Amino acid sequence: MPDSIVIVPTYNEKENIERLLNKVLGLEHDFHILIVDDGSPDGTANIVKSIQRDYPDRLFIEERSGKQGLGTAYIHGFKWAVKNHYDYIFEMDADFSHNPDDLIRLRQACVEGADVAVGSRYVSGVNVVNWPMSRVMMSYFASVYVRFITQVEIQDFTAGFKCFKRRVLEAIELDKIKFVGYAFQIEMKYTAVKHGFKVVEVPIIFTDRTVGTSKMSGGIFKEAFFGVISMRINAMFRKYPEG
Repeated sequence: MPDSIVIVPTYNEKENIERLLNKVLGLEHDFHILIVDDGSPDGTANIVKSIQRDYPDRLFIEERSGKQGLGTAYIHGFKWAVKNHYDYIFEMDADFSHNPDDLIRLRQACVEGADVAVGSRYVSGVNVVNWPMSRVMMSYFASVYVRFITQVEIQDFTAGFKCFKRRVLEAIELDKIKFVGYAFQIEMKYTAVKHGFKVVEVPIIFTDRTVGTSKMSGGIFKEAFFGVISMRINAMFRKYPEG
């Protein structure tokens, strides 16, 4: 049975989705893909379903009504993937900011012993393309801030390109993951570490989208800034079972 599923949340990604699916499905390893679409009014889901006819055993779609947040999309996908017994479960953006070729490197890191492999922009310098300097600085120092608060040495805490072994997602109580935006990525890494799982950073080059519209907002950064403090305080009073 194929062992790897790539979860891709979508909202208005018609410019990117066909090219992305063809790229991932054309990789040397037999990756499956789960699209979690939040009712894209631009017809993203219809494009996926048209391609699905050619890949009925590799491409899947879960449709939800309206934008419910990145975190809830991934939680929905995680539960689906665990239920279907995939061993390696990936997060990846739909906009080509994450290079599909790096899926193989993330998977290999988990094969070689990582429980969570993070596609890291900052583990070997700053590897970001097409972002304004203000955005680079905000992202970089967000991870510095999170490291200071949590005392966990992950260089790219906000990274959204990851591979989880299934046992990590089985151990984490997914319904207790609080955040839905930018801070979701922080909370998942921190929770994995608190469970005793091994997190390994794999250097990648992150390239900002060239088509479509970014989903970033000021509220997402606000959630991350204040949420990290509450997450750290709550962790002091919570017992985490060892993974």
